[in-house]
Amino acid sequence: MTDQTQSLIDRAASLVEAAKRAGADAADAVVVRSRSKSVSVRLGKVEGTDASESDDFSLRVFVGSKVASVSANIAGDADNLAERAVAMAKVSPEDKFNTLAPEDRLARDFPDLDLYDDTEIFAEQMAADALAMEEAARAVPGVTNSSGAGVSAGSGGLVLVTSHGFSGAYRRSRYSRSASVIAGEGTAMERDYEFSSKLFFADLRAPEEIGREAGERTVRRVNPRKAATGTVTCVFDPRVARGMLGHLGGAINGASVARKTSFLRDKMGQQIANPAITVIDEPMRRRGQGSRPFDGEGVQGDTLTMVGEGVLNHWFLSTSIANELGLQTNGRGARSGTSVSASSTNLSLEPGNRSPEDMIREIGEGFYVTEVFGQGVNMVTGEYSRGASGFWIENGEIAYPVSEVTIASNLKDMFMRMLPASDMDRDFATASPTLVIEGMTLAGQ
Repeated sequence: MTDQTQSLIDRAASLVEAAKRAGADAADAVVVRSRSKSVSVRLGKVEGTDASESDDFSLRVFVGSKVASVSANIAGDADNLAERAVAMAKVSPEDKFNTLAPEDRLARDFPDLDLYDDTEIFAEQMAADALAMEEAARAVPGVTNSSGAGVSAGSGGLVLVTSHGFSGAYRRSRYSRSASVIAGEGTAMERDYEFSSKLFFADLRAPEEIGREAGERTVRRVNPRKAATGTVTCVFDPRVARGMLGHLGGAINGASVARKTSFLRDKMGQQIANPAITVIDEPMRRRGQGSRPFDGEGVQGDTLTMVGEGVLNHWFLSTSIANELGLQTNGRGARSGTSVSASSTNLSLEPGNRSPEDMIREIGEGFYVTEVFGQGVNMVTGEYSRGASGFWIENGEIAYPVSEVTIASNLKDMFMRMLPASDMDRDFATASPTLVIEGMTLAGQ
């Protein structure tokens, strides 16, 4: 632990002690740390450089069953901040569900999850990498313009101290490179991108590789056709499949269940997906994008099989949501300033045994979806309708680009017909292989 981190823990502890002196029955203090810098370029010139850093303090106090929170950019006068928070709590409405995490659930040791890389990247190198990416992308035949390229580096972390004995801190680094370019002219222009995002700088893909793939992806989209309206089998590229898993994650969030805004709210213990579907959430994965040694309330989460062979096993639960549902927190409380919400960590839809190429060959004809847009997902009913683009599958092969279509179904039916391919990349906080879903409605020409 660095001296700076220990200093933040001490300052958070002073806030908790001040809250107790001011009359709070319980309290916790959080410091959310953020450091970032970035460089963006376009058409061979640096367009912008940014840098920021902050340590944001939040104090949450409990007076009986009443709760209030205050926040500040610096700890400031601990007694004054605590007195304000307690005064606010005393006039707040009662909230019987909002409590500190049970003491017996608090993490007592913090394994090293290898989340932090202290490699320093200077602005000159970031600019050189961004320029190299863009140059490689623009060198692809057919690319006509650039939306730009960017490089960023940063870190974030959490310091948490509670009045019932928890004290801990962790930090996570992140590095990224991305490029976006344009192919075609006028109304026939197409845009696409490629990126790499890692916790450790040395794990990033080379700028030239990212740029070349951005250019090649874009050129493949030129001169799209429309598809005929009908019922089709859709193959979801992993980029889009990750969003599909995100819909499932939202539907099994305890907050949505408690508020009756999830189409799966009454499905615990039931078959909600094809038996080929297993979904795991793993907070303690080494070098995981969503890993953390404890959650925003000090609870250490275990690996959970959220959906096993299509059967729903768990909700994502923070303490308050668990209390509302008559359950126990499973360490999925995420801290955002003064509030705690339930969320996933490293959520993965486990791969199948067949390659995407084999599954596409078997389909014969269908729609390979590479992009969806629009807000046509109703999480209360499961109705799904989104604009889409991608490629038509003909004779078991990717044939030609397709755009300006809409795909529709209901997520309940889509999960039941969903089949995963074998191309799993776990280096995302929400990770999914290619997914194949039969029986979707495509609205085209």
